[in-house]
Amino acid sequence: MDDTLNLKKRLAKILLEKSYLEGDFTLSSGLKSDYYFDCRQTSLHPEGAWLMGRIFTGLLAPLGVNGLGGMTLGADPIISAVMLAGREAGFNWPGLIVRKEAKKHGTGRNLEGLANFKAGCVVGMLEDVVSTGGSVLKACESVRAAGFKVRDVLCVLDREMGGREALAELGCELRAIFTRAELVKLAAAG
Repeated sequence: MDDTLNLKKRLAKILLEKSYLEGDFTLSSGLKSDYYFDCRQTSLHPEGAWLMGRIFTGLLAPLGVNGLGGMTLGADPIISAVMLAGREAGFNWPGLIVRKEAKKHGTGRNLEGLANFKAGCVVGMLEDVVSTGGSVLKACESVRAAGFKVRDVLCVLDREMGGREALAELGCELRAIFTRAELVKLAAAG
């Protein structure tokens, strides 16, 4: 069986066990949902982080990115996992963290990790969950404003709530490990 499929099956099981909750929730976009996906519970788990790192490395390998970026806090552990898995696979992808707002002290930056990037680098943006795309759109715009190129956004879960279309309008392609239906189906299959 394909190694990537096995990795995805194992990740799906961990995500359902640790990160997936059903109920009545309000999302950051303000929309209501019958489920909540707290990906940090899995991305901060040793095996969960390792699996995300391996899967995202496989997705990123053919894209020609020079580094990784994402919005704090959801993307922080994912970026670290992918940097390490990428390194083992022969890639040298530094990480770039986008703050929700610029620091009020020190350098006053809203981007961390700039010393590891050169102007014009192609940054693959990582995200835990994409719903309407609001958070990741802001992150992409910040990275572009700093002089980098963003073409691809990769996420663990695409909630299929318009984020893919919003990113396409910005000229970015969304690549997801799972949609909700795929996650539930794959977890049940393994």
